[in-house]
Amino acid sequence: MNKFIIPTIVAAIAGISIVFASPLFYNTQINEPIPVTMKEDTMMKEDTKSYAGTFVGINDGIHNAEGNSKVLLLDDGKEILRLEDFKSTNGPDLYVYLSTDTKATDIVNLGKLKASVGNQNYEIPEGTDLKKYSQVLIWCKSFSVLFGSAELART
Repeated sequence: MNKFIIPTIVAAIAGISIVFASPLFYNTQINEPIPVTMKEDTMMKEDTKSYAGTFVGINDGIHNAEGNSKVLLLDDGKEILRLEDFKSTNGPDLYVYLSTDTKATDIVNLGKLKASVGNQNYEIPEGTDLKKYSQVLIWCKSFSVLFGSAELART
């Protein structure tokens, strides 16, 4: 009877490993357009806040994010965080946060990461102070792990 216990345990561990590791082996992709209600002339004015940053990934072989982030001002006054030329390693429960630091100590949750590859837009809640919440994080909520960050700087 012992000859069946070890193979059963090995099979169970292998099955669980496949279920949890499988997101790491495929990418999801999205290509959202730039919102058509964006004021191009507003983005050029000196008095308009405009922010941008470049992702720096953890690059530990498992967690990584790269690409650009920028804030777009729409005609109706709403702000959108746009990820462009974005690519992240896949993982469970990834979110996009605006944060005061790279440890997600104080955050504004913009929602689940829509895809691991591609251009994507996230609405920034009204009244969010981008001078305070200047870090864009790709964060695994389940394991409290940073995949990458981009510091938003005024342009």
